Amino acid sequence: MGVIKSGMCSVTLAKCSVEEVLQTAVRAGLQGVEWWGIGHVPHGDVVCARRVRGLTKDAGLEVSSYGSYYKVGVSEASGLSFHSVLDSAVELGAPTIRVWAGDRNTCDADADFIQKVVEDTFRIADLAAEQGISITFEFHGGTLTDRNETAVQFAVQVPHPNVFFSWQSPHGYTTDHCLSGLRSLLSRLSTVHVYHWTIGSCEKNILNETIRALKPADFHRHPLADGTERWKEYLATVRTTGRDHFLLLEFVKDDSAEQVIEDARSLMLMLNNHKALDAGCGRQQ
Repeated sequence: MGVIKSGMCSVTLAKCSVEEVLQTAVRAGLQGVEWWGIGHVPHGDVVCARRVRGLTKDAGLEVSSYGSYYKVGVSEASGLSFHSVLDSAVELGAPTIRVWAGDRNTCDADADFIQKVVEDTFRIADLAAEQGISITFEFHGGTLTDRNETAVQFAVQVPHPNVFFSWQSPHGYTTDHCLSGLRSLLSRLSTVHVYHWTIGSCEKNILNETIRALKPADFHRHPLADGTERWKEYLATVRTTGRDHFLLLEFVKDDSAEQVIEDARSLMLMLNNHKALDAGCGRQQ
């Protein structure tokens, strides 16, 4: 049985220092941190990465991942070298590097662009493998993993043993639709980003075109406790892999450290309830 660990993405507290992020994570009782590759551990700044690695260890926490903003097939030509990203990940002690599958939705990408992303994926996956680090694609709009179907399509195109996928609940869809996307990536699931957002009157199983028309003001963040019922189902599904996974709190309501602590409490309550249920089932057998 795999181990499910709790953590947070440091970008959630983008305005806080590394020390403040760690203090919040410790207060929240979390086990790890995904470090932000722009603000907290800038790409290529190996001195900073080494320092943050030490601070994380001293706080009794793990580095769950390096949250880079390397856009595969795009960033190299835009001035962000993957070697600089990898150097930081190595010094940070990150087991995996989070990346984006290009910089556009699949419906906006032609065959040449997709091929460029695929080729770059194999290149960086090989480079990272030499350092014992994996590649994790974010499940995210504005990339080739923008929807359930396109994420599966892209995963088929990059059958590299060192390539995995993160998952997060897409905004505005039903629980069943979200679960379908999660299940389709389970065999290559790495981390999971945890939050509870709604999009007002559009909160239904909406079309991707509708999502693209939304503005930032249309998105509403809520305490994780408000999404308990759906997250119970997501977590139960994640546990079926039998592998280790980090569940990372991200973009909490009001970007508040106190909300991180409250959401961590809700997350751990759900995880503990699952453990208790498993123990109960074991006694009955």
